[in-house]
Amino acid sequence: MSDYYSPVAEFYDLVARAHGEGELKLREKLRGLDPAGAPILDIGAGTGRTTLAVAETVPDVEILAVEPAPAMRAVLTHMVARDPELRRRVTIIPEPVENLALPERLGAVIAFGVLGHLDLDARQRLWRTLLPRLSKGAPVFVELLPIEKPMRLPTLPLANETVGRRSYKATLDGEPGDGDIMLLTSTWVASGGPSPDQTVRNTSVWHTFGLDDLAQETGLRADRLSQQAGVLYV
Repeated sequence: MSDYYSPVAEFYDLVARAHGEGELKLREKLRGLDPAGAPILDIGAGTGRTTLAVAETVPDVEILAVEPAPAMRAVLTHMVARDPELRRRVTIIPEPVENLALPERLGAVIAFGVLGHLDLDARQRLWRTLLPRLSKGAPVFVELLPIEKPMRLPTLPLANETVGRRSYKATLDGEPGDGDIMLLTSTWVASGGPSPDQTVRNTSVWHTFGLDDLAQETGLRADRLSQQAGVLYV
């Protein structure tokens, strides 16, 4: 999978509030989870928001945080390293999940904002790796874009934040690509303070499908948690 995140990693947490509902629902579901001593796998852990959600809601569970993008992983490592409890429980993994020697059992899987970067063949390989390791009732939490087929996406506001003397404004737009692909472009403009204005554009590839499609791929039962988040049960 290509690294679509390092070019804009410095801005990533400025749009964290856009994911608030899905993260809130994730935390609600995690509070009642009993992983029976098995670790929880966080695929595409990013800067650590889902890893932190697990750590704060599931006591003592081991967390395997997979993040191949170097710049995103640097922020994740900083978060984990400065907290003694996270240092004890979280293992940060730079390799893609398909290259890992995973433990025999997993208590849950989290894949927020990542599965759309995988085409159908890659997702099927991932399911063949993960599903045999999940006990009956173990959840797979997913977050997808609310776009189930390629379409032209008009320019939308993504962020408008101020940090110190510098302001950050971002927009998102998209256009159809080949097959099930959407090409999503974020444009960031940073201005103010003693630095020159900065504009960063970043385009990523997203395969369009929905929660029901994942249920069909996996044979699992699906429940929707929010417009963008859902959970699959073994």
